[in-house]
Amino acid sequence: MKKIAISLTTAINSFLLAQPALAQDAANITVSKPTNLNIVNLNTFISKGIQLVVGIAAILLFVFLVWGGIEWITSGGDKTKVENARNRITNALIGLAIVALAWAVQALITNLFGLGSISDTLDVKLY
Repeated sequence: MKKIAISLTTAINSFLLAQPALAQDAANITVSKPTNLNIVNLNTFISKGIQLVVGIAAILLFVFLVWGGIEWITSGGDKTKVENARNRITNALIGLAIVALAWAVQALITNLFGLGSISDTLDVKLY
């Protein structure tokens, strides 16, 4: 009986002491443009992003080719090590082909739709 009385008292107090919601009017909320990022042209932003990815892929290609070459040289005739080195080199070249294809598709799309070329100047200012 005490538990019911305590629960009932707690419930009544919760309803009596409840505060009203102080929500803002959605029409008065504004979102301002970030001051440190000015994207003027989305096409050049995407183009420069693809250039960055191609540059990183070229560096990784070189690293994986050298790594595979060193593994091949140091394999000492072990067939599994030679196969692992050959697979590493093959995978690096396949990755390069995929990145080059992505670059070519992006260049084709930008030229077909007249959006500019990949060598356009960068209109994104970060400061």
